This record gives sequence, C-alpha cells and structure tokens, in this order.
Amino acid sequence: MNLKSKKAWLPLAKLAASTQKVTLSLLVGSAVFSSVVHAELGYPEKEELKFGFIKLTDMAPLAIAYEKGYFEDEGLYVTLEAQANWKVLLDRVIDGQLDGAHMLAGQPLGATIGYGTKAHIVTAFSMDLNGNGITVSNDVWQQMKQHIPNGADGKPVHPISASALKPVIESFKEQGKRFNMGMVFPVSTHNYELRYWLAAGGINPGYYSPKTGDISGQINADAYLSVTPPPQMPATMEAGTISGYCVGEPWNQQAVFKGIGVPVITDYEIWKNNPEKVFGVSQAWADKYPNTHIHVVKALIRAAKWLDENNNANRPEAVKILARSEYVGADEKVIANSMTGTFEYEKGDKREIPDFNVFFRHNATYPYYSDAIWYLTQMRRWGQIPDAKSDDWYMDTAKEVYRPAIYQQAAESLIEEGLMTAADFPDFATEDGFKPPQGEFIDDVVYDGKQPNAYLNSFTIGLKGDDQI
Repeated sequence: MNLKSKKAWLPLAKLAASTQKVTLSLLVGSAVFSSVVHAELGYPEKEELKFGFIKLTDMAPLAIAYEKGYFEDEGLYVTLEAQANWKVLLDRVIDGQLDGAHMLAGQPLGATIGYGTKAHIVTAFSMDLNGNGITVSNDVWQQMKQHIPNGADGKPVHPISASALKPVIESFKEQGKRFNMGMVFPVSTHNYELRYWLAAGGINPGYYSPKTGDISGQINADAYLSVTPPPQMPATMEAGTISGYCVGEPWNQQAVFKGIGVPVITDYEIWKNNPEKVFGVSQAWADKYPNTHIHVVKALIRAAKWLDENNNANRPEAVKILARSEYVGADEKVIANSMTGTFEYEKGDKREIPDFNVFFRHNATYPYYSDAIWYLTQMRRWGQIPDAKSDDWYMDTAKEVYRPAIYQQAAESLIEEGLMTAADFPDFATEDGFKPPQGEFIDDVVYDGKQPNAYLNSFTIGLKGDDQI
C-alpha cells in the first residue's frame, strides 16, 4: 500500500489546528516554511517525492517523518512505498522510479564501486544503529546449548560465541550435509555481521570471486550463506531450507513468537553501536535537487530524534504505527519486543537491551566516513573487492558516497529554526568524519577507520594484503 501526503494552500493557523487525516493523507501548506529556511536553503526544487522501504522496524524514521508531518513542514509531499526486496529497491532508485530509499549501508558503496549494479549512490543520513540478530532453528539451538556455559540464574551466558556452533557444523559435515544460513543481501550489514560472528568463532563463511564469476560467497565455506528476503526468513527456516539466519527486526523476534527458533546473539553484542541502514539517493538526483535533499534530511533528523527522545518514551506509539500493514505489518507484541528496549532470546529469556534500536543517540544519524570504510574492509575481507586497495582508496571511496556536508547544512538549519540545539549534533567545527578507534567487537579486535589495511591484517580468517581467490 502506498502512503502519500498531499498539499493544499491553507493558512498556518488553520494548518496548526487541522489534525484530520483522510486515507492516510495530511493536508498541509507552504506557510510552514520559515523566512530563515527561504533565505538559507531556498524552496525544494521538487516537492512531490516517492521513497521506498523494506518492511523492517528500522524504516521507522521514514514512517515517523510522514506521520508526524515533518516532511510537510519542509514543503515535501511524500509517498512511502514498500518494495519487494533490496535489489528492486536499488534498481528503482537508479532508474528514477524512486527519489530515494531506506537502504542497506553497503548498497550505496557496493553500487558506487561497481559490485553488482554500477551506479553512483550517495547518502547524507544514517538511519539507525544496531537492530539485527542471528537466529538458529530449535534443533540447532539444542545442539549448541551443550557448548554454552550457564550463569548463576541458569540461563546461557551472553554474548554467545560462534565457537558453540562449530561442533554442530562439523556434525552436519559428518552426515554429508551442508549447514545453510540466510542473510538478506550480499552487501548487507547482516551478511557482514554474520560472517564476522562466524569467523570470530573459527568458522569460515566462504569467499566471493567476482573475477572468476563466482559470486556465491561460498568458496571454501564451512557455513553456506545465501540470500533470503527478511519477511521470509522464519518460514524458510521452519521449512528446513536454512538452519539459521541474520536479519533485522521483527524477524528474529517472530521466530521466538512462533516457537520455531532462538536468537543467539544481537549485532549490538557483535559490534556495539554498529551503523545499520542509510537513506540513499542517486548522485544525479542529489545534483539536480540539492535543496530538496537538505529538506529531506531535516525531516528525517527530526523523526530520529522523536524516536529516541525522553528515553524512548515515544516507542510505544512508534510500535503501533510500524505494526500497520502499510509499514512493517507485524504483530505489535513482536515489534515491541525489541523496539521498547528489550530482546527475547530463548522463549522466556527476555533481557534489557535499551540500545538495541538506536535512531538518534550516539550521533546515530551522522554519516561517518569511518562507518563507510568498515563496510569496504568487509567487502575486501570476503573477496567482493578482489584486489588489494590502498588506505587512500578507502578514504576516497568513503568521501564519494558519504556526504556529511549535506547533513551539516540540514542540522544547522534546524538549529537556526530553534527545532534542535547544537548539543544534539557532533561539533561541526572539529568533526573529521572518523569515530575514535572502536574496540567493542565480540573478538576484541580494534577498528581504526584511518588504517583499513592494518585492520584487515589483524584477522585470522579473511583476505588481506595481495590475497586473491
């Protein structure tokens, strides 16, 4: 179902009083523009926009920007449209059917460097941190539990290492069976997080070899990873096609809800406060509609702040919105399991993880170059980038795709309008686009975005230096 906001020329006072929606449309007026916005940014060059998304809870900034009227406040009249899968979504941004979309962070990078469909895609807005999990079937969980210590409360000690999965995979091999796992897309966070977790536990997740035409990602694999669309993950595992998967919410909690599987680890435990989705547009679109782009980012920043403010006080309302069929379309209880600061592992083992979903805290919306470079290192580690690259190449590629200058313009406009404060954002006078070296990974390896090749050299499993497949 499409969601579309429509404009009408209403006086501001009437607009403020008007709250009625008709078939999901909110009538708004151009009077919402302040004189500062007119002077500083100019009007949007394009007002009627269509944005795509996948039915995951981390599309929330788009839904909230629509529902709370933040797009309309910027003079934007937006249609939100669910897409069938990540490839369709990307293709429709490239060919102009969509003005922009909720994207996997690896998609703009992969497209720009020519892995898969070649196209220059950019992002000026990071949509969230964390939000994914790795789930295994009940049968696999029962076998894994034998290798996981319990705490004083009798529950498994977290985080759970993939080393507990290794003997299960060896058992599959002895029976002549492949151990299959699902992830959502070859350049998805989920693919790289699942690979990271497996490799940290001594399990080789396989390599890509685009030069030889083998893009299965399964060369020399102990565990065989393949693409499964997020909403289909639980059913595919229940059917026995895969024995586990890595996906965003609500599809891990759905496995618990249906009693068909157990989430064993969250991405928060694999890499604390890892970057997740981005809002992507084509470079051609960004060049043609620079004012529009800034106005879009302004609306999304406001939505992200609303989602996190007052210690997640708005999350119950967000859950009700996301549960609707036009957005995520999952049971409210399933979405609330993670969106309200908890996460359920084995049935009944619900634990507090207040930062499982982060939309604004920790400068979550800022497009850091170091985030982009991490994804590029993982593309190199697993062979999607087949040749060695210099540290400068990683930096130059990050700058091609991630656009903090656009984000800064949007943020400064919000500050000038009194809608946000400088304390809500990084210090733009000193910000260089790199987070300090990060050490909160499950394997304790430290990531410094300014030294990508040194980072790659620190891994036992994975390509480095001049390695090729």
